[in-house]
Amino acid sequence: MTSRRDASADPRYEMATRVPADDSRGTAPAPRRRISPALVIIVVALILSVAYAVYAVTVRDTSQIPLLASGAVVLGIVFAAAALYALSAVWRAGVEGRNGRAIAFGFVGGGAAVIAAGCLAGATVLFLLSQA
Repeated sequence: MTSRRDASADPRYEMATRVPADDSRGTAPAPRRRISPALVIIVVALILSVAYAVYAVTVRDTSQIPLLASGAVVLGIVFAAAALYALSAVWRAGVEGRNGRAIAFGFVGGGAAVIAAGCLAGATVLFLLSQA
């Protein structure tokens, strides 16, 4: 009686269980890149928050400073979410051994974190100005 380990070491077993990598035309299928739903949500939120900030800049009345402050808070939150997404992407790329991709995501995430901090600091200043 042979064990399962012995059967898997047999070359005939390997040939019988191998799945062909190509389709009927003789070419390998191209790998499909999947877009993460979180990335789609972050991109949509970024576009909408930038549109709101542009609207807040064009308003010319007494509510302009609170509008700018709330727009800066929303932009800061979106960029913080993008930084967190980039952090998870760095982790995944590092685990998969894609070092160049991990470094690129690290730079993108670091930039997003700096922008988020700037937006939240600007929102704090604008809120203080609106109180005066």
